[in-house]
Amino acid sequence: MQTVADDTIFARLVEPHRRELHVHAYRMLGSFEEAEDAVQEALLRAWRSRESFDGSAAFRAWLYKITTNVCLDAIRRSNRRPTRSLESLGEVSWLQPYPDRLLDEVAPADTEPHTVAVARETIELAFLAAIQLLPPRQRAVLILRDVLDWSARETAELLDMSPAAVNSALQRARATMQANRPHGRTGRPPASPTPEELDLVRRTIAAHEKADGTALAEMLRDDVRIAMPPLPFWFTSKAAFVPDLERNLKEAGDWRLVPVGANRQPAVASYLRAPGDTEFRGFKIDVIRVEDGLVAEITTFGASLFRAFGLPATI
Repeated sequence: MQTVADDTIFARLVEPHRRELHVHAYRMLGSFEEAEDAVQEALLRAWRSRESFDGSAAFRAWLYKITTNVCLDAIRRSNRRPTRSLESLGEVSWLQPYPDRLLDEVAPADTEPHTVAVARETIELAFLAAIQLLPPRQRAVLILRDVLDWSARETAELLDMSPAAVNSALQRARATMQANRPHGRTGRPPASPTPEELDLVRRTIAAHEKADGTALAEMLRDDVRIAMPPLPFWFTSKAAFVPDLERNLKEAGDWRLVPVGANRQPAVASYLRAPGDTEFRGFKIDVIRVEDGLVAEITTFGASLFRAFGLPATI
């Protein structure tokens, strides 16, 4: 193993792993922006201790250990977890979406970048929210074992646990995840948005830009769930959400919508030209989950991540 004490060598070795470390931190923390801070801290810690790395462990595993520990420290400091079961993704107030265009940069260490996609079932918002229910070490164990496919021995070494303790934590974590499957989910999600989902997005965009509340309502399940993290309220039925929808859209101003991808789910970025304004300004990102041809869940986020999605602030 080449020494990593040299700054140039260290930077060259780190760069291929930067995006996958960010996604790992994102799964642990549930927040895109907090994951950025965690990776920066992890790489700073790695750089400071680079001369102590003797090559006895894989460089990638060494980086994962540092990043995981940074995330565990952050989770313990924040001391935040949603309730024991999730009624709505809105209970995870810190939840943020992850742009598909950046997920496309993630690949296992033995493949070229851009060739392997992150599995949808391990990056969907519902999965991310459910993970936040887990205690810190259970969270790390589940991600390392079931998402990254590390062995019990490798996971135990990274977390300074015994293999038996890892297996016990994994069993408890799986039980919690199973008890909090996405509302309305009837099976595994498709690997990527289907043509039917994309057609639903197209029709949603057309209806939204026309402020056609009736057309939008027809695309919603009766038990649709709508959340707007970090706002501490949500809707759990179409009947609760639809009555004021058309009026609210029209009073807000004029709309322009752009299809995007987030967490391997269909999503839409909305621009609003408010009354009296001359520009359409980034307003929100809606991430959509579809069941049986209808919208089962909408999670709405503000415009703070437009740049991460490659979107301009105004159009």
